Formats: sequence, structure tokens, C-alpha cells
Amino acid sequence: MIPLLSGLVIGLACGVISGLIPGIHSNTMAGIMAGLSPALIPFIGVEGLAAALISMLISHSFLDLIPSTFFGVPDSGTALSVLPAHALTMEGKGEEAVRLSAIGCVYGVIFGVPVSVIAYLALPQIQSSIDWFTGPVLVLIMGLIIIQEESVIWGLLIFVSSGLLGLFAFRYQYLVWGMNGESTVLMPLLTGLFGLSVLISSSHAPVPRQRFTDLGLETGNILYASLSGTIAGLLVGWLPGLSTASATAVINARIKYDTNRRTYLVAAGAAACANVVVGLAAFYGIERTRNGVMVMISSLDPPSFWVLLLITVIASGAAYLITLRLASYARWFSGVDGKKLNTLVAGFVILLCGVISGPFGLFILACATGIGLIPVLLNLSRITCMGVVTLPVILYSLGLWGF
Repeated sequence: MIPLLSGLVIGLACGVISGLIPGIHSNTMAGIMAGLSPALIPFIGVEGLAAALISMLISHSFLDLIPSTFFGVPDSGTALSVLPAHALTMEGKGEEAVRLSAIGCVYGVIFGVPVSVIAYLALPQIQSSIDWFTGPVLVLIMGLIIIQEESVIWGLLIFVSSGLLGLFAFRYQYLVWGMNGESTVLMPLLTGLFGLSVLISSSHAPVPRQRFTDLGLETGNILYASLSGTIAGLLVGWLPGLSTASATAVINARIKYDTNRRTYLVAAGAAACANVVVGLAAFYGIERTRNGVMVMISSLDPPSFWVLLLITVIASGAAYLITLRLASYARWFSGVDGKKLNTLVAGFVILLCGVISGPFGLFILACATGIGLIPVLLNLSRITCMGVVTLPVILYSLGLWGF
């Protein structure tokens, strides 16, 4: 028990660190922890290391809400969430945005636990029947999204352009530095489309005074949004080839990020954490790894599904409290020069991208930023930029392309 609790605490600390640094992916921290495993295992054992990895993954999902809200830098699970969260920050409601997302994360775990147990026990027997419809479902979802754009032609062009960039980046992902492959190349892709382009096009006025009054959303709406996000998290956590970024596209088909900002933030938070919980069930139920953390856990001799599920729940509660505490310091950003802040964050992200993914990553970042600016110029939503993930997944699911 002590090794598991030690692993839980270590994972929380690592998740807080990786979550608060803009642009750092959870898989990057998992790689660092794996490199330190020879020093960790003698103290916490193999099971403790597995607990540390899953604790880090869930706490990262919570703490990453802070840089994505205040700095506009996305992770794979916060791509579209950056847009409404950053908008609320510029209205002086950054803490509210973080709290809404964090509440969604909590409900994602609460709803996700029973869903993951059912999936773990029931779905493996019918998995072959489930796999085939991933592609058609995404085609339907993205088709509905595109035809709702003010300009269907431009929406389709942006979707295809971002999708082709995604295909190119995944095809040559071995050119990026580091050892995280797909997760590493996702950083310049998503940062360019939803991060750097936001910083370039956003207001350069001073950051308004940050104050928190209430959540601006009734309990019923929070529960509805959380349930919607959990369902999206279930889809991307279990179906082959999907990622948390795909969940944001699924959610946006029902809850628009630009018109229902608060509801969307709750739903996206729920999807991110439900994806972690259901991904754990997928690993134990059908032996499929949905992220780099699960890949590393698969190389160990981990404890049972039920033990890691309990670790996930405990880590979620602790990470939620830490997130709320840190969000309460949002007032520190009041009056900060918006132009200097955006320039500083943009420079940091470009530097970090260059260090982590190398020259190829910087090239992808530049291309993604260019595509990400098109919706701004045409006054369209950025949801069609999710083609960067969904088009490769659609082709993969239909057997037309391989990662």
C-alpha cells in the first residue's frame, strides 16, 4: 500500500509540473519518469511506478487547464477549449473558466468510472463489431459541422487543408526530435492551429482585472454538459485511432464552443478525464494503449484494473483542489500588458517547440499557424481545423491509411 501511495504523490507532483508548463505534453513527462524508473523502482516498486504514471496523467489533465486558459497554449485535450477559455479571460473571468473546466473534469471521472467498468466487463466480447463504424461516425459528425459553417466551401477547404497537414506530419513524424512520436508532432500541430494563431490574432490590450463571482452556469446545465463530455470521452477512449482532440470535434457537433462557451468548457473537461478513465479500461479490457502513458504502463507489471482505477479517483480529487487553489491567483494577471504577455508566451512556445521537436516541428508549427489564421480572416469558427486529427483518423478507420 505504501508504494502505491508514494507513487500517487510522486505522480501528482509530476502532473502539476507538466500541467503548468505551457506546451508540455503528458507523454513528455511520462518519458522523463520512465527515464528515472531505475531510481524510482527501488523505492516505490513497479506497481508504485504504474500508480505514479496514471496519477501524473490525470493530474496533468486538471493542471493543464491553467496555461491553456491564461496563456492560450493548448494540449491535445484542450485544443478548442483554448478559444472560449481565453475569451473569458479577456473579459476578466479567467478563474471562472478554469473552475468550469475543472468541474467538468471531476464529473468526467465520476461519470466515467461506472462507464469504464461497464466497458471493461461488457465491450471486449463485441469489440470486432464496434471497430468498423469509427470512420463513418466521424464522417457524419464532421459533415454536419462543415455544413453549419457560414461558408461551406471555405469550411471544407480549411478541413481538408488541416487534414492534409496532419497526414503529412504523421507520415513523417519520425523526423521530430524526442521519443514520443505522435504525441510530439501533435504539439506543433495543435499549438499552431489553436495556440499561436490565437496569440497572434488576439487583443493586445492589457489583461482586464480578473475577478470571480460565480460559475455563470446552473447545476442542471453542468450535469448535462458533463454527461455529454463523458459520452464523447467514452467514444474516443475506446474506439480505435481516436484521440482526446477528436472528442472536442464530437462535442462541438452538439455544444458550440463559440456560442455556449461555459457549457462547452465543462463538456471538454469531462471528455478529457473520461477519456483517461475509459482508456484505462481499454488497456485492461482489450489490451489497447490509447496514449504514451498506457504504453509505458504496458511495459511494466502493473497492479489490477481496480487498483489503478482507485488511484485515478484519488488523484482526481487532489488535482481538483490544487487547480482551484492555483486558479484563485488569477488576479495576478490583472493589468498585465497583453502585447508583451502574448509575445513572451509565443516566443516561449516557439522555443519549446524547437527544443522538443526540432526543425521539422518548427516547420509544422509555421504551416499550422498559417492555416489557423485563415478562419480569423474569414470570420469562421476554428472547429474545421480539427481536420488535422479527424481526417487521418477517418482514413485510418476505413483502412485507407496507416499511422
